[in-house]
Amino acid sequence: MVSRKTIVLIGGNPDTFILLERELCASYSVVFFKGIQQALDFLYTNVPDLVLIEWQENDEATADVLRTFKAEPLFRQLPFLAILGEPNSVLNWDILPVEDYLRRKDLEAEVLNRVELCILRSERLLEINPLTRLPGNISINREIQSRLDRGEEFDLAYADLDHFKPFNDKYGFSRGDEVLRVMGRLILSIVQSRQPRGSYIGHIGGDDFIFIMDVGLAEAVSKAIVEAFDQIIPTFYDPDDRGRGYIESVDRQGQIRHFPLMTVSIGGVTHRRAHGLSHYGELTEAVSQMKCYAKSQSGSCFRSDQRAPVPSGSHGPLSSKISLP
Repeated sequence: MVSRKTIVLIGGNPDTFILLERELCASYSVVFFKGIQQALDFLYTNVPDLVLIEWQENDEATADVLRTFKAEPLFRQLPFLAILGEPNSVLNWDILPVEDYLRRKDLEAEVLNRVELCILRSERLLEINPLTRLPGNISINREIQSRLDRGEEFDLAYADLDHFKPFNDKYGFSRGDEVLRVMGRLILSIVQSRQPRGSYIGHIGGDDFIFIMDVGLAEAVSKAIVEAFDQIIPTFYDPDDRGRGYIESVDRQGQIRHFPLMTVSIGGVTHRRAHGLSHYGELTEAVSQMKCYAKSQSGSCFRSDQRAPVPSGSHGPLSSKISLP
């Protein structure tokens, strides 16, 4: 079953609600909010495919909130389509950071086509995972590199689901996709609740996710993710499998094996300016090593690494000091 794309409509005109509900709800899941402040909690924890916003000229408060929101790395890829109410309204692109606009008099004739065009354009121009609506691998590497170039200090964490493939093989791709969607929402919600400004969440692909936070925040967030995941994941299994605590599935050698219920392993590293890194590959290699170390432990867990400075002229992996439980 293909999940319907989600559109958020922000605006207070009841006639616009009625018109857009008629035009869009057959093809999209539409969520309505009266103003941008009311929509923020939803936008920060559920990344939609498009935001439609009714724009009133000289509404500086809404423009300020929108500029702050769009400045966040995670939401730069989210397209906004402005609806201009007055026939002679002029959109100042410097004040309102939207990707396109449509006049209200043209809504009935054009909104469906314009919405489809905006979403298609964003998917072509920006690399977004279709399941979770989170930035993908290229965008992740670009974000890490830009932070290194700016000399920022930050925590980087890499989350990977354990025993996901046997689950997918037994229950099918539809249920597996739902696990990935829930995992994406879970990480997004917990990260954003602890650091709503300046954090970054990405979906590398498959069952691999990353998140970037200010130094010192990733450990507590990772432990919260582990706790929430362990509470949620049993509900995805059939009662008999859940009661046994394992499923029967075929391993990579074609042998029938017992596989435990899914767990999550998270590896983390802290980057500091003193480390002198210049390429994202050095940091992603380090966090991948920590993720592999976490996966070698039993059950869901987080394992962190305090990076030692890179020797002058070195381009290899960083030396590490593993933080044990």
